Amino acid sequence: MRRRLANPVLAVLLLAGLAAAVGLSFVTQAPNRLISGVGVPMAEVIGAGGSRAWALTPALLLVAAALGTPTRTWVRGLTLLGATGGLAGLTWLAGTHASALLSDDLPLARTSLGGGYWAMAVLCGLAAAEALRGWSARAAASLIGGAFVAAPIVALLLSGHLDALSLLKEYANRQDVFDAALQRHLLLVGATVIPTVLIGVPLGVLAARRPGAQPALLSALNLIQTVPSIALFALLMVPLAALATRWPVLAQWGVSGIGVAPAVVALTLYALLPMVRSTMAGLGQIPPDVLDAATGMGMTRAQRFWRVEVPLAWPVWLSGLRVTTVQAIGLAMVSALIGAGGFGAVMFQGLLSSAVDLVLLGVVPVVVLAVVADGLFKVLAEWTGR
Repeated sequence: MRRRLANPVLAVLLLAGLAAAVGLSFVTQAPNRLISGVGVPMAEVIGAGGSRAWALTPALLLVAAALGTPTRTWVRGLTLLGATGGLAGLTWLAGTHASALLSDDLPLARTSLGGGYWAMAVLCGLAAAEALRGWSARAAASLIGGAFVAAPIVALLLSGHLDALSLLKEYANRQDVFDAALQRHLLLVGATVIPTVLIGVPLGVLAARRPGAQPALLSALNLIQTVPSIALFALLMVPLAALATRWPVLAQWGVSGIGVAPAVVALTLYALLPMVRSTMAGLGQIPPDVLDAATGMGMTRAQRFWRVEVPLAWPVWLSGLRVTTVQAIGLAMVSALIGAGGFGAVMFQGLLSSAVDLVLLGVVPVVVLAVVADGLFKVLAEWTGR
């Protein structure tokens, strides 16, 4: 009878990482940012320097953890340390190789992170997430664990060890553009979430109070969801431009056919469905006996709403707000097509110029913002739920 593998999930991740290390390029080298680079395997990167092999030693911790039972505390600790060290070692290795290739003869040469690096980095993240999930179900612990995993990467960034990588060169050349894109992206998200809450919550309360209005309301919101985002942006350009022409004061306030105004309107329309649904679900899950007891205690309708219904519906509503915010962070990328700016403008500029690292300069911050926002909302829900 065959013995079952003690930690099959981690074993599969290790095998996938080995396949990525052998079959994919770890970094790519190109004479400039516009020419496709030549892939460099991990073996060549390690062989270029005699002291670089130590960067792979954290993989031994993962191998040891794969032999143990995943429910054991020491196995989870080894997995977390191995994943963190592995991610840091891979990043250090890429930065070291890029620095070694710097030359005055090729000032425009670029060293980019290859598919092998990204695949192994994602696998390290999955291994760390698996360890944290088994360690504690609390959102705060997961957020702290995520910060622990990311800390070595942040330290390498701040130390300047990664400055020779093409991605960091793109950032150095466009730091002002990056900062402006960050501010505009946060503005788009904030200008979307606030009106979504102000409109979606009352609509959700109304639908919960009047079940007969739910089919028409949800059908309208579902119809908006079926319209592609680019098409919705285009549909809003004509009426908003007409309003700005009819009332010039609106143009002075920033309302026009292109720019922030149509982007915020479209993003708000997309965000209404999860907000309305979460409000309805939160109020609908309250037991009728609880409401009857509140009425029997002499509470008015307003007191019952604020003191009983809102606290009980809060976790579900906050979950809807989390979905709304993360969705707005992602969809705001597309709004760059109508001149709204944000990280989408950086991404599309990279696509038009066939510069992959410039695309990543716009995509990676959005992924980080979405992950951080998701984690913070989970912590807030856990903290307020107590």
